[in-house]
Amino acid sequence: MGKVGKLSSLWVFCLLCVLLAVGCVALTGACSDKDNLTETPVGGKVGEIVERGTLLVGTTGDYRPLSFREADGTYWGFGIEMAEEIAKHLGVKAAFVPTSWPTLTADVTAEPPTFDLAIGGITITEARKETMLMSEGYLANGKTILCRASEAERFKSLDDIDRPEVRVIVNPGGLNEKFAKENLTHAQIIVHPKNEEIPVLIAQDNLTADVMITEITEAPYYIKTDARLAAPLIDQPFTHGEIGVLMKKGQADLLLKVNEVIKSMKADGSLRRLHEKYGLTYAY
Repeated sequence: MGKVGKLSSLWVFCLLCVLLAVGCVALTGACSDKDNLTETPVGGKVGEIVERGTLLVGTTGDYRPLSFREADGTYWGFGIEMAEEIAKHLGVKAAFVPTSWPTLTADVTAEPPTFDLAIGGITITEARKETMLMSEGYLANGKTILCRASEAERFKSLDDIDRPEVRVIVNPGGLNEKFAKENLTHAQIIVHPKNEEIPVLIAQDNLTADVMITEITEAPYYIKTDARLAAPLIDQPFTHGEIGVLMKKGQADLLLKVNEVIKSMKADGSLRRLHEKYGLTYAY
């Protein structure tokens, strides 16, 4: 082979190498793009949230220590920190939107949506799962009572509460009211509009009510912060359940992300540490 032929062969070889290198780069880029789409899907509810840059979280703000809104508009609580962790996982900020127990279902299912998901003291129930989506549970829950510490010996069972002379107070629209009306058919049921005011009404005098139906998630906070209150049946809850995140149907991608966060927090111990921070029951 002459000198020209050798140069031609070398040129062809170099050209093939360049083409092969370009092809590999393109293929690698395509694979990387695909992986990124898996981690942060384009479209769907998650894509909408990522594009907006904000996770809209519905919360009642009346349920210490899970979700409470101070007078200046700031929120704090176990559920608030859970929402912020979900937002962090999505790479966005959390913004809190007021809702209430009577309007919770309507707000979750509204069109256009009022918020992306709801969080706080929301118990997982079959009724809710029929019309909405609920995440895996992240906090044990159950019905119990608050009463005046001076009368703690008076209430040792549900039968002791279900008497005509006992005045039971609940907040409207939630499972506390539902439980009271279904299980306390002899007691006097009083519905008070503001959940956060009820413990004070119980503690300050015996003019309004004797017993508050509440949850094992809420009761420890009040007996710790107000010596006038007691929760004599806190270790014997009337019901057993779990609290989860509530959202509209058709948001399976968001539900998947929320459950990933919960599983991750369970696995790395951060969920247990958050329970301990707020003095909450991790599991039965």
